Amino acid sequence: MCETGNSNAECGIRNAEYKGRLVPPTDLKVRTRAFALAVIQLVEELPRSRSGNVISYQLLRSGTSVAANYRSACRARSRSEFLAKMGIVEEEADESQFWLDLVTERAMADPARATALREEAGQLVAIVVSSIRTARRAPRSIPHSAFRVPHSSS
Repeated sequence: MCETGNSNAECGIRNAEYKGRLVPPTDLKVRTRAFALAVIQLVEELPRSRSGNVISYQLLRSGTSVAANYRSACRARSRSEFLAKMGIVEEEADESQFWLDLVTERAMADPARATALREEAGQLVAIVVSSIRTARRAPRSIPHSAFRVPHSSS
């Protein structure tokens, strides 16, 4: 539970870099977006060949999907919707690791950059898995997004 009385999944998640402190959801939104942007930059530099194009497309799709689906999970209207979206984030981050492995093994990009991105994808998988486990354990509550009411123009 965090200071507001909500579960860690609603307030943020724990990450080794933060030494047990809570990572606010906005930080993970920023981190997944930075990952997506780094993937886009790497894909733009991959060779234009039959295999390069296929790997580029698949990596671009999975790498950008991590950020898009995490953003969607933050807007979930129920615990089950949150868990489903976070499951997609986990799958896409794991798939990104796979494509980054191929990029590295085929020497299609700077090995240090591809390895750094692969490690970031692995950290994102670990964070998301931890968040999913926390959300499954947490007592049932009404998600924050259920309280969102559109502002009237009057």
